[in-house]
Amino acid sequence: MDFQAGILQDGSPMESLEKQLICPICLEMFSKPVVILPCQHNLCRKCANDVFQAANPYWQSRGSVISGGRFRCPSCRHEVLLDRHGVYGLQRNLLVENIIDIYKQECSSRPLKKGEHPMCKEHEDERINIYCITCEVPTCSMCKVFGAHKECEVAPLDTIFQGQKTELNNCISMLVAGNDRIQTIISQLEDSCRSTEENSEAAKRELCSRFDALAALLEEKKSELLQRITHEQSDKTDFVQGLIRRYKEQLEKSSRLVETAIQAMEETGGATFLMNAKQLIKTIVEASKGGRLEKIEHGYESMDAFSVSLDHLAEAVSALDFDPAEEDEEYFDGEEEEVEE
Repeated sequence: MDFQAGILQDGSPMESLEKQLICPICLEMFSKPVVILPCQHNLCRKCANDVFQAANPYWQSRGSVISGGRFRCPSCRHEVLLDRHGVYGLQRNLLVENIIDIYKQECSSRPLKKGEHPMCKEHEDERINIYCITCEVPTCSMCKVFGAHKECEVAPLDTIFQGQKTELNNCISMLVAGNDRIQTIISQLEDSCRSTEENSEAAKRELCSRFDALAALLEEKKSELLQRITHEQSDKTDFVQGLIRRYKEQLEKSSRLVETAIQAMEETGGATFLMNAKQLIKTIVEASKGGRLEKIEHGYESMDAFSVSLDHLAEAVSALDFDPAEEDEEYFDGEEEEVEE
């Protein structure tokens, strides 16, 4: 706390010093004992305890089984972590306490100057020393006796002052506690957002892995079926090619017999023709009887037996969906209710 800098910037050193000694919670001068936070800001111990209790409603007292708690500095919002001793575990700022004592001694020794205390506008020589409860304004004794507030209900100014200060202090503590709760919810929501992104990436990787495995299985099955078709094609074409070779051989033999028979037909000599004709006719008849080769059945070349229906698989793939997560929906609804509260 730089007191010297504040004193140099203000024309009145005492007024500047007083500003440096104001608690940001109760807006009054620090009361003993003064505690110093880890962020080097100061609070009255009572104010610090009020803020701590508001931020940690389940924390009871020293010696409790609860380990500790946390709250945020009202000046800089720095998070202050406390052990099981609570606010009583914070270090006292003896320097500030000594400065307050010196300041109060100095103030008590100074004569009261006119103008340092608010004066009544209607009675310029009268100090404002009472509070009109009916009109809710501070006023002076002359206004109560002879002035506009003679029919009103009044109370000592210090009594109302302390009451209003206490009420304002409670409001500040309530706001600080509410801010801490909101900050906690924000942190929880940010953690939820990060977890959602991480879980989404993990789910995407898992989904891609499963689909890749399914695609690999389909590719393997396709290769197997293609191999079976290729094998059947090879068997059939080999058999047909064998028939073609045998039919060609028979055709070649039959063509040679035809040429021989034609040459025999050209023979003009009866004796010569008869010497070879009988044997030639026998050969042709035997060739005709033994030349009946195997034939292929109708539809032999068809591959309809290897047709595969994938309609049921297509329907199954189209029906693929994520499993219903009713528990997650119920959890999410519960989170929404908590945030609304």
